Amino acid sequence: MDTVSWQRIEGGLVFLSALVLFVYLGGGIVWWLAIIVFLAPDISFAAYALGPKVGALLYNLVHVFAFGSIVLAAGVAFGSPTLSALGALWLAHSGFDRMLGYGLKSPEAFNMTHLGRIGRRSSEP
Repeated sequence: MDTVSWQRIEGGLVFLSALVLFVYLGGGIVWWLAIIVFLAPDISFAAYALGPKVGALLYNLVHVFAFGSIVLAAGVAFGSPTLSALGALWLAHSGFDRMLGYGLKSPEAFNMTHLGRIGRRSSEP
C-alpha cells in the first residue's frame, strides 16, 4: 500500500475518532450547528483571493490535525465541554478531508496537495 493510501486511511480513523469524541463530550451543540462548525474550516479557501501562497498558508493552518487537537485540548484543560466539542468537530473535518484525498495545499496552486493533484486534469474534457 502506498503512502497516500495510508494517509487517507489515517484521515478516516481521525475522522471517526473525533466524531466519537464529539458525541462523548457533548457540549450542548445542536445538530444543525454541529454541521455548520464541521464545514466551517472550508471557508478558509477564501484566502486564495489574496494569492496562492497566502491562501495555502491560511488553508493549511486550519486544516492540520494540530489545530483541532489544540482546541480540543484547551477545552479539556479549561473544563469546557463546548470548546472540546468544537475542537473535536474541527479535527473530524481535517480527518474527513484527508480521507477523501484533499490534502494540505501547496503554495503553487489550490489543486496541488501533499496527497497529489485534486480535481480534473487539464488534459481531461
